[in-house]
Amino acid sequence: MTTEPTAAAPSSGPSLWRRPNFLRFWGGEAGAQLGSELGFLAMPVLAIILLGADEIEVGLLGAAGTLAFLIVGLPAGAWIDRARKRPIMMRANAVRVLALAAVPLLWWAGVLEVWHLILFAVVVGVATVFFDVAYQSYIPVLVPRARIADANGKLESTAQLAGVGGPALGGLLLTIVQAPVLLVATAATYLGSFVMLATVRDDEVARPKEDRRPLRVEIAEGLRFVFGNRLLRAITLCTASTNFFATIGLTMLPLLVLRDLGLGPEIFGIATAVGAIGGIVGAIVAARLSAIVGEGTIIPVAALLGVVGLIPIVLMPLLPAAAIPLLMLGQALSAIAVLVYNIAQVSFRQRICPLPLLGRMNASIRFVVWGVMPIAGVLSGLLAAQLGIATTLQIALVGMLLGSGFVVLSPLLRMRRLPDSADECTTIAR
Repeated sequence: MTTEPTAAAPSSGPSLWRRPNFLRFWGGEAGAQLGSELGFLAMPVLAIILLGADEIEVGLLGAAGTLAFLIVGLPAGAWIDRARKRPIMMRANAVRVLALAAVPLLWWAGVLEVWHLILFAVVVGVATVFFDVAYQSYIPVLVPRARIADANGKLESTAQLAGVGGPALGGLLLTIVQAPVLLVATAATYLGSFVMLATVRDDEVARPKEDRRPLRVEIAEGLRFVFGNRLLRAITLCTASTNFFATIGLTMLPLLVLRDLGLGPEIFGIATAVGAIGGIVGAIVAARLSAIVGEGTIIPVAALLGVVGLIPIVLMPLLPAAAIPLLMLGQALSAIAVLVYNIAQVSFRQRICPLPLLGRMNASIRFVVWGVMPIAGVLSGLLAAQLGIATTLQIALVGMLLGSGFVVLSPLLRMRRLPDSADECTTIAR
């Protein structure tokens, strides 16, 4: 049986800038985020331009990257709660390095095919499941609870800086080198993250074997915590449904830009980078907006802004002459929405969750909100092949609007302050 940890003292101790373990962790993750952005650009360019992938293949490639959340997402959380988080993240990085390095080797050998990309995307996806669940559960281990929101803000800020620099750098590099070379750079950044994690020190200990229960019992406990809490349930269902429909629409975006509109990969990368500046804005203003609008209210407001952000993307096939500015605008609005939404809701759920449940809570949420994405990726390919990309985007827009209703119609819309504990959630939101 889990118990609530002792409440943090009012003093939060030294700032994060004076915590070398956090700074090393942050530095390694910042490099890996940059590499991830290079890989995110390289994969569709490699599949579409060099290997000639069609709608179905692009959909399968998109689905492959998130399939692991559906298959191993729930048990991963229970396993991670039993173990130390840092070694898990290091092993996950090692797997990602090996899988990504294999792609350029096959290309240089002249035998690379689309199915290879799909297979390696699944392998990287499995490693990412373990890394991401451990990563989100590791923040409360590394910093005091009073510093969790600050830590998340810093991590999200560098992720958005990588979102600007990565595509821009990737677009520039693609005028000089071919896409597989970018995957070498991505593998190198994951190796750098591995090295930085090896230098981090923490006082986390694995849960004693005698305290462990059957895996299905521990998994069920995580699911009950998420879906037994009205606020977490609303956030999870909103995120899952908007992720589902966003994936239906955005899986085909590289095909629309690179094939149908005839824009080069360098233009795609630069346009994405300019749009991602919105993410930096979102990370910077998230805390201030939350204070002005309300900790709870900002979540449905950001969800609706995410719907607005998809509108310029929907207009791209209808107004091809304005495709580049529409892409930039859509990416910027979406990035602001995602960052404000994520900083608010991730900090909230980390704040109220007992430490022994963090891994299972995060895994349960990711199982739902990411587990729908491989299904949506396959469906995206089928819809685009039958109805066209323009219609697929319109379906995605309507679906995202409906999905945002889970938080718009919840108590979150009227809550200026979010609860500090699960017990307080029960008294406020039942």
